[in-house]
Amino acid sequence: MPDRISQAAGAIPRSTEWPTVILALVIHGGFLALTWWWQSLPAIVAVFAGGWLIAWHGSLQHEVIHGHPTGKRWINDAIGSIPLSLWLPYPIYRESHLEHHRDEYLTDPIEDPESSYFTKAAWQQLGAAGRLLARWNTTLFGRLTIGPALMLSSFLGQEWRLMWANAPGRRRIWAVHGAGVAAVLVWATVLCGVPVWLYLGFVYVGAAMTRLRSYAEHRYAESHQERTAIVENSHLFGLLFLYNNLHVLHHRRPGISWYRLPKIYRHNRETLVRSNGGLVYDGYWDIARRFLLKPHDDPTHPRHS
Repeated sequence: MPDRISQAAGAIPRSTEWPTVILALVIHGGFLALTWWWQSLPAIVAVFAGGWLIAWHGSLQHEVIHGHPTGKRWINDAIGSIPLSLWLPYPIYRESHLEHHRDEYLTDPIEDPESSYFTKAAWQQLGAAGRLLARWNTTLFGRLTIGPALMLSSFLGQEWRLMWANAPGRRRIWAVHGAGVAAVLVWATVLCGVPVWLYLGFVYVGAAMTRLRSYAEHRYAESHQERTAIVENSHLFGLLFLYNNLHVLHHRRPGISWYRLPKIYRHNRETLVRSNGGLVYDGYWDIARRFLLKPHDDPTHPRHS
């Protein structure tokens, strides 16, 4: 890949990246406005607007994890740590996502914390009903409907076990996170009067939008360089995901700022497509056309079967 990509990909910016600062103001300001004036909107509009903002906030957190928008980590962490989604503590997301960027382990259900695959042993332990749900979750329709519930229950169950076992630092992380969640809920449900069910709708729809992004990002291949996809021609969702749909470029150079990704991708498309073995989708409608009711892949990992 040309050297200009390496030059564009410093892990920590030397100066403040104002487009990301402005984006953070838009997302947090939009959240405050929506929760304050929610009664002026039809419930379905409010749910989807809230879901969009929470998914967008998750994309902002992802940007912050990779060292943006300033050269000071404490400022970046402060921007990303407000728990609008309620369920995911920022320090846990940060740690697990950086582990995910060990590309040689991509899709491995033991080494990659963001893998959607199962080992054979874990697959057998699911039982018949669990395997049925897991297979449904490999379709796009399943990933968008039951996917958030399965993800949340699995994550929270795992975290409960870690806290029960008094894993180092876990209880402190959740105590701090709980205080942040309380502050968000006091603002939204007490001061603004948002019903709890409506806010949970924001969270669920936001999680579903995020699951759309991650659905086809990775697929097992013998070469780890061919396990990361590209979703082209997606302007609306590209903005929502901060162009993380150009995922192979992000994995090759995770320090590139979100607003620079499209131009750098266009200039290096041929090299990137060749490097990932041609794993390219023509927008999310293409993914829906292929996988709405069909599995994206076998849920059991070939190396662990």
